[in-house]
Amino acid sequence: MEALLCKKIGDPTVVPPTSSDDSSPLTLSTSHPIPQLNSPTAIRVRVKATSLNYLNYLQILGKYQEKPPLPFIPGSDYSGLVESVGPGVSKFRVGDPVCSVAALGSFAQFIVADESELFRVPDGCDLVAAGALAVAYGTSHVALVHRAQLTSGQVLLVLGAAGGVGVSAVQIGKLCGAIVIAVARGAEKVQFLESLGVDHVVDSTKGSVTESVKGFLKARKLKGVDVLYDPVGGKLTKETMKLLSWGAKILVIGFASGEIPVIPANIALVKNWTIHGLYWGSYKIHKPAVLEDSLKELLSWLTRGLITIHISHTYSLPEANLAFSALKDRKVIGKVMITFDDGSSARSKL
Repeated sequence: MEALLCKKIGDPTVVPPTSSDDSSPLTLSTSHPIPQLNSPTAIRVRVKATSLNYLNYLQILGKYQEKPPLPFIPGSDYSGLVESVGPGVSKFRVGDPVCSVAALGSFAQFIVADESELFRVPDGCDLVAAGALAVAYGTSHVALVHRAQLTSGQVLLVLGAAGGVGVSAVQIGKLCGAIVIAVARGAEKVQFLESLGVDHVVDSTKGSVTESVKGFLKARKLKGVDVLYDPVGGKLTKETMKLLSWGAKILVIGFASGEIPVIPANIALVKNWTIHGLYWGSYKIHKPAVLEDSLKELLSWLTRGLITIHISHTYSLPEANLAFSALKDRKVIGKVMITFDDGSSARSKL
């Protein structure tokens, strides 16, 4: 089968990942062994689409908190069709559309998972879109619904709002009835976020983010931000903490800026802030039922059109370096995907 192997730590955007180029951390194998069923309840899935997340990029760079032994096949959330089932499988049949998330391995034509880890993609739900659901939308759903318990009328501030998790946070925030403020870079991203019905969008390349938000809050007679959703970190976190109301909740999602912010404990004490660290992947170990309920609700929302997956770039597996480049260079609005079986070249849907 076709699979993308990470054989060493390095930048996946440097050169095309071909077996003849030793300068890339990635190698495209066209004859990798097809994974075999390893238990009675195992299922082999023919992958249709797999999503690129920032964690995949960091993992290949060697900068993610989980460092798998080399070599490994990267990849996390995916969708596809059931290709083979073990004798103990009762929930799925060959040909069923499914989606899931794996610790590794989705950047390949086939992947094996236990039936307990798979979710059936409902009729009428786009299979490629389902492959982008688990990590980004799962992160935002657990963060906003389970941890922050966001309610109607609260003010939600989303940093990095045009990225994968940012777009998902904006949509889930609106679905919860929150007043959503979004921060993004550039006119194109601002325009896209406005099309989602965001209450106030701030272009961080133009003027002060805090002054723009303060002006909106004053005009709407709002006291401050109730929930800060932060996948960016760095100076922007420090700046926007000035906007938080008494009793606010801070959701620490990631550090796309490359800088880990310092949240002063004395201010958190005086203002009664609650700080939530959200490492979505660890829920699979510690609270798998929360993830299962979350993904079931997200699939229901997706099928009913309550949320939409915006895929701005789609690539084939041999073009993975271009996909990582789009992610690294912040060209992506929403999600970037690798798809199989359509023979398409790299393209943008913007």
